[in-house]
Amino acid sequence: MLKDYIIVFLLSLVPLIELRGAIPYAVANNLPLLNSYIVAIIGNMVPVPIIFFFARKVLEWGSNKRLIGNFFKWCLKKGERAGKKLGSDKNGLYVALLLFVGIPIPGTGAWTGTLAASILDMDFKKSVLAIISGVILAGIIMGLISVGITIL
Repeated sequence: MLKDYIIVFLLSLVPLIELRGAIPYAVANNLPLLNSYIVAIIGNMVPVPIIFFFARKVLEWGSNKRLIGNFFKWCLKKGERAGKKLGSDKNGLYVALLLFVGIPIPGTGAWTGTLAASILDMDFKKSVLAIISGVILAGIIMGLISVGITIL
């Protein structure tokens, strides 16, 4: 059983899979949902501070490199334009981040949400609160879907 929890943890670390894949794995392997949910949330949140504090720095560093520079510049410019479009309603921005992370579709998880928060230069504590709330929401949705599918 410990092996299965380790797999849940590792799956939740992987971009695009994250908690959205870890919860169905746990349900499919008859693991207790609450324990799996907690393990998946922890695993999904582990990379958040690393991404937040280093993503923008990596993009800025790489923006003048020959092979990757144009793409990294594009990412930075796109993030800055998006930040300007969103305006000064910072609270709305955090709600949007929560919902973005909380909708369990590929590409909208904690990794992408944290990258967006980093590029938009959002407040770390408020971003983490929005992201963990989104991860919790996504976990609830995935748990309900996974249990619902196994009942059918």
